[in-house]
Amino acid sequence: MLKINHLTKTYGEKKAVDDLNIHINPGEIYGFIGHNGAGKTTTLKSVVGILQFDQGEILIDGKSIQRDPLACKREIAYIPDNPDLYDYMTGIKYLNFIADVFSVSAQDRQTRIRKYADLFELTEDLAQPIAAYSHGMKQKLAIIAAWLHEPKLILMDEPFVGLDPKASHLLKEMMRQVCDEGGAIFFSTHVLEVAEKLCDKVAIIKGGKLIRSGTMAEVKGDDSLETVFLELEGESC
Repeated sequence: MLKINHLTKTYGEKKAVDDLNIHINPGEIYGFIGHNGAGKTTTLKSVVGILQFDQGEILIDGKSIQRDPLACKREIAYIPDNPDLYDYMTGIKYLNFIADVFSVSAQDRQTRIRKYADLFELTEDLAQPIAAYSHGMKQKLAIIAAWLHEPKLILMDEPFVGLDPKASHLLKEMMRQVCDEGGAIFFSTHVLEVAEKLCDKVAIIKGGKLIRSGTMAEVKGDDSLETVFLELEGESC
């Protein structure tokens, strides 16, 4: 579903991502772990085509994000750590705008918007301007928008920040359902307990370099993910 091969991205003399290799198969929830500045957001933005990178190759369902970006973007959704929504729009206008971008039919968008807005208890707020939304409400709207076109691959940067416990639980269920239906999830998080319980595989990045990856059992062994992460963070690259 997603192949990141030898990805390298530099800012001046600093290598934000250094020869990174990650392969994600259909059906997998893949966690991406690292401290602030480790290279997680740079990697995610490179995958979705926001950032150009210096070396390597990124394939989404066999297609290159560099050579065929539109075909790739039709099959993915991306939720950044701070969703940049159009504050002057109402919630429903924004969702219809996203549905238009991805050519979602009128019937399908109506069904999906109603389903997810009801789940996140946002239906009554869709007529309000996004500028009036709290951070949590904006996060819920971004999640609904990401799910509208039923993407094969969903990428998220710290998706649980700002969500209440009920919304977090719903998002976890939605993530698992995507993978049960043959899709894949790639997300970064600092909430290691969530990653440990939710992810099929995990990658730990430090200073732009991948320092450990594999199934959750392979990465953490008999320890907790938090213990392994802190031990690896204490080691030199």
